[in-house]
Amino acid sequence: MKILVVDDEKDVQVLFEQRFRKEIRNKEMEFAFAYSGEDALKYLGDLSHEAVLILSDINMPGMSGLELLRHIKEKHKLPPPMVMMITAYGDAENYNTAMKLGADDFLTKPLEFSLLKEKLKAIH
Repeated sequence: MKILVVDDEKDVQVLFEQRFRKEIRNKEMEFAFAYSGEDALKYLGDLSHEAVLILSDINMPGMSGLELLRHIKEKHKLPPPMVMMITAYGDAENYNTAMKLGADDFLTKPLEFSLLKEKLKAIH
């Protein structure tokens, strides 16, 4: 399963690579990282990346995760990747907006990696 993680915090890459070390080594999951919404769209467009799942932070400078979600659901229809939104603020407004825009799931920071692994294995 190919997963694109979008977050403006660069230390997220090390965290995911540590927490999913076994899955990466066993080639069950492959991660790519983008540090802004703009980078994620460029990545998806340039490489016609067959990401099955996108994990995106909501609060980022420039294009927010919600704007990125809107672009993904409008432009990448065949097949649209699953998108899970991640935020430090589990407020109803962000949740409702994300769901209206087509988010497949909504997670809060700090991420519970055991829960995330269960969700990813259910998809896989």
